[in-house]
Amino acid sequence: MLHRMDMHSFDALVVGAGIAGATAAAHLAADRRVALIEAEDAAGYHSTGRSAAMWIQNYGPATARLMTGLSRPFFEAPPDGFAEVPLILHRPVLFLAPEEQMEQFRAMLSAGLGLAEIPPAAAAAMVPALRPGWVHGAATERDAFDIDVAALHQGFLRQLRVRGGVLALRSRAGRIERSGGRWQVTVTGGDVFAAPVLVNAAGAWGDEVARLAGVAPLGLQPKRRTGVIIDPAPWAVADWPMINDVGHTWYARPEARTRMMVSPADETDLAPQDVQPDELDIALAIDRMQQALAIEVRRVERAWAGLRTFTPDRELAIGRDGAAEGYFWSVGQGGYGIQTSPAAGRLVADLVAGRDPGPLGRVLATLDPNRFPRPR
Repeated sequence: MLHRMDMHSFDALVVGAGIAGATAAAHLAADRRVALIEAEDAAGYHSTGRSAAMWIQNYGPATARLMTGLSRPFFEAPPDGFAEVPLILHRPVLFLAPEEQMEQFRAMLSAGLGLAEIPPAAAAAMVPALRPGWVHGAATERDAFDIDVAALHQGFLRQLRVRGGVLALRSRAGRIERSGGRWQVTVTGGDVFAAPVLVNAAGAWGDEVARLAGVAPLGLQPKRRTGVIIDPAPWAVADWPMINDVGHTWYARPEARTRMMVSPADETDLAPQDVQPDELDIALAIDRMQQALAIEVRRVERAWAGLRTFTPDRELAIGRDGAAEGYFWSVGQGGYGIQTSPAAGRLVADLVAGRDPGPLGRVLATLDPNRFPRPR
């Protein structure tokens, strides 16, 4: 933790200590003195702390899938001392299509990686609660896995500290300006952090941070995503796959071995905020799941919501701002931020250092924050 002084000088500042900021800061700290600035009392309080993530190759646009694939080796074999527990637990994904989603199902199979079509009877063997006749198409992605989000996030924060970086909690940015070749961020209490490089990894608040810095916003849109926890008894669900309908109107996965997490895959536009679940979305999650699965829901044990933030074209935005010296973006992760985080953090560090980003070099134009028309 940081002891308060008037001015703190660093080589790079990262604003936002969720998964995007934590991984960017950890990678930057390999050869720079880094400060990770967070407004809340705890890092990852908003989207990262509310994510029940999986590594799914067939999820998101092509660039996200590339970054997901490049991140897999890290999840499977993180550096020594990174985490005290394994980061992953194997769990296949089962994609299901009712009759009205069969056209989408065929398109998914033709474009997907590592997908295997299976007969509806095989899907029912994997998930015995499937209602007879509901499934018309089924496919599996068998190499998917659960991600321990808390262990991953804390691992990156630990890397930051071990490499000499600083995590500044309860440090909401009030003013950001560039002076004398350095970005100066004035935070709660009046302290000032200064560095020649600033990385905006503020998630749903990314455009707000940009405005504070006098940088044109990207048009980021936070969207609410709801999750509920139910007791699926008498079904034993610990070994079930994650279940997605192909139309992405709901999904479910085992939780804590004896429970299930269900979501209506909602995307409700909201302003950045400490988001709470809506009763209608809770009801939709249960109703959509029950159309496919014969699970009686006696009560909702817990419900929560988080914000998934997208750029206008739903691609990530990672790179240097063309109109602001030393200003970098790492935002717009949508629902792919956890599973792409190792590759994304490495890319931020490579771009700041001017290094060859390797395989991601071919998608830099797609990720470039300057691709959006913005007032200057």
